[in-house]
Amino acid sequence: MSVLPITLRDACVRRGGHVILGPVSLTLAGRGLTVLMGPNGAGKTTLLKVLHGIVRLSAGTVSHDGDDARGAQAFVFQTPIVLRRSVAANLAYPLKLQRRSRAERAERIRDWAARIRLEDHLDQPAGRLSGGERQKLAIARAMIRDPELVFLDEPTSNLDGRSTREIEDLLKAARDAGTRIVMSTHDIAQGRRLADDAWLLVNGQIRETAPAPQFFDQPAQPETRAYLRGDILE
Repeated sequence: MSVLPITLRDACVRRGGHVILGPVSLTLAGRGLTVLMGPNGAGKTTLLKVLHGIVRLSAGTVSHDGDDARGAQAFVFQTPIVLRRSVAANLAYPLKLQRRSRAERAERIRDWAARIRLEDHLDQPAGRLSGGERQKLAIARAMIRDPELVFLDEPTSNLDGRSTREIEDLLKAARDAGTRIVMSTHDIAQGRRLADDAWLLVNGQIRETAPAPQFFDQPAQPETRAYLRGDILE
């Protein structure tokens, strides 16, 4: 059963008496790659975690279509999290949880290691990889079990151009293969390169959602136009 659609109704998250997200009402459905944009502190990470189901709402509701909501999706954090194991063991871990056969695990590990250009590092401890390599490994570990939906929080922040390009290629290939992707980014040029549609979040609230051509070239909201110009939003 599909995990989509995911629907938020008047979703709010409060911390220390302050509203950091909401109220937000939206439905995540369909196919493609959604880019979530907005200034620092807008609540982008919190919104991704709410949609993924790892942050509890203070008010409102979040509903998933499927019964196995968590198993059908994955989350990649801004700072890549790798297990204190080899590259191969990192890739094998989610497949073991799915009880994939040893032969299938070996085949998928070889395939994904080649995709992220780490086929010569399978026995290397993951902690010794560069920042870009660790992020590629984290993304491959999320994708290797063929999730329906993947959330990524600023997956290329602080990476060099080559690592950014390689990660973007991974995401485009996954999107084209049918994986639904929602990612946050501050990079407007990256948003233009990747997005099928885009959302703007300001002060914890969605200000605009639109197909990418409209969002970037003919935004309906003045806040979107200001953000795309590089103005400071308060």
